[in-house]
Amino acid sequence: MAQGVTGIENPLGTKPIRSLLISFSLPAIVSCLVNSVYNIVDQIFIGQGVGYLGNAATTIAFPLMTIIMAFATLIGSGGGAYAALRLGEGRKREALLTLNNLLVIAIVLGVVLAALGLIFLKPILVLFGATASTMQYAIDYTSIVLCGLPFNMISIALSNMARTDGHPRMSMYGILIGAALNTVLDPIYIFVLDWGVKGAAIATITAQMVSTIVLCYYFIKKGNMRFAKRYMKPVGRVWYKIFTLGISSGITALVACIMQVVMNNSLVYYGEKSPVTGDVALSAMGIVMKIAMILASFCIGLGIGAQPILGFNLGAKKYRRVRKTYLMAVCAATICIFAGWAVCQIAPHLVLRLFGEENQNFTDFAVRCLRIYLGGIFCAGFQIVSTNYFQATGQPLKASLLSMLRQLILLIPLLLILPLYFGLDGLLYAGPCADVASAVIVALFIFPEMRKLQRKIAESDTPVSASQAA
Repeated sequence: MAQGVTGIENPLGTKPIRSLLISFSLPAIVSCLVNSVYNIVDQIFIGQGVGYLGNAATTIAFPLMTIIMAFATLIGSGGGAYAALRLGEGRKREALLTLNNLLVIAIVLGVVLAALGLIFLKPILVLFGATASTMQYAIDYTSIVLCGLPFNMISIALSNMARTDGHPRMSMYGILIGAALNTVLDPIYIFVLDWGVKGAAIATITAQMVSTIVLCYYFIKKGNMRFAKRYMKPVGRVWYKIFTLGISSGITALVACIMQVVMNNSLVYYGEKSPVTGDVALSAMGIVMKIAMILASFCIGLGIGAQPILGFNLGAKKYRRVRKTYLMAVCAATICIFAGWAVCQIAPHLVLRLFGEENQNFTDFAVRCLRIYLGGIFCAGFQIVSTNYFQATGQPLKASLLSMLRQLILLIPLLLILPLYFGLDGLLYAGPCADVASAVIVALFIFPEMRKLQRKIAESDTPVSASQAA
C-alpha cells in the first residue's frame, strides 16, 4: 500500500483516477487562475483608474514578471515531480530532502533575481518596449513588485509541493487567500488612496506575502512532509534533479518572456506605422495576452493536477493508471479551452469591457486581436497536458523540446516574418499559425508514447484490480 512520509496512505496509487484528477486539478486550476488574476486584477483596476497608458506599462513589465515565473515554475514543478516519483518508489527521505532543499533554493533565487532586477530595471524596461509616455508607469509598478519577488518564488514552489504531498486544496487555499486580498486592496490603493499603479503593485506583494505565510505554516505544522533544519543542507543530486525535471516548465515561461519582448517591440514598431499607434497596439495586445493566460490556466491546472498522479503511478509501475490519467486530462483540457475560445470568438466586446472603455480605435483593434490572435488556442489543451506528461514521467529532454516548440521554434519566427508582408496584422495571425502547427508536432511525440505505454500494460505481470483501473 502506498504510504506518505508520516505513514498515512497516499491516495495517488489507490483512489479512482477520475476523482483524483478532479480533486487535484480543480485546486491547481484555481491556483493557476489566481496567479493570472494577480496581473488581470491589476490591469482591470489600472485600466479603470489610470487608463490605457497604465495598462501599456503593465504589458511592458509583464516579460519581467514572466522571467520570475519561469524560475519559480522551474524549481516548483521540478521539485514536485521528483518528490512524487520518489514517494511512489517508497523513498520517503529523498522526498523530505526535496521539500527542504526546494525552500532554500526559492529563498536564494528570489533574493538574487530581485536584486538584479532592481539594479538593471530601466535598461530592462527599455528592452521590453517602454516608450517615453509609459516608462514612469512601468518603473513605478515593476520596482515595487520586484521587492516581493522572494515571497512570490516561495509561494509558487510550495504550492507545487502541497499537491505532491497529497493536499491539493492547501495549494489552492494558499494562493486563493492572497488573490482575494489583492482584489480587495487594489481598489482601495488605486482609487481611495489615489496611489495609481504603485497601489496595484503594493497590493500584489502584500497578497504574495500572505500566501507564503499560509503555505509555510502548512509544511511546519500540518503536512505529511515537514520542514526540518537537518534536511535543508544543500544536496547536489537533489538540486540536479529539481532543475533537470523542472527545466521544461522553466523553459516554457522563459521562452514566453522572449516572445513577449519580441511582441512588445514589434507592436510599437508596426503600430506606429499604422493608424492604430504603438501605445494602443501595446495596450490592446497586453489585454489579449492576459485573457490567453486565463484560458491556458485551465489546461495548465489540469496538467499540474495530473502530474503527481502520473509520477507516483509510474514509480509504482501502475501503467494503466498512468495512461488513463493522461487521456482524461487531455479530454478535460480540450473541452475547457474550446469553451473559452468560443466565448472570445462570439462575444469579444463583453470580455474586453472588463478592462475599461477607451476610444473607438482602441476597441476596434482589441476586438481584432482577441478574435485573430486567439483563433487557434483551442489546440493548447492537448499540447500543454502532453508536455506535462513527459515532465511528470521523467523525460526532461522531450518535455523541454515541446516546451520550446510553440513559442521559440514557431511563434517568434512567425512574429518576425509575417509582419514584413502583412504589417500589424501579421503579428495577429502568427498566433493561430503557431498553435495549430505545434499541436500537430506534439501529436507525433505523444502517439508513440501511448503505444509504448499500452505495451507495458500488456506485458505487466501485476494484475490490475478493478479499483486501480477505475
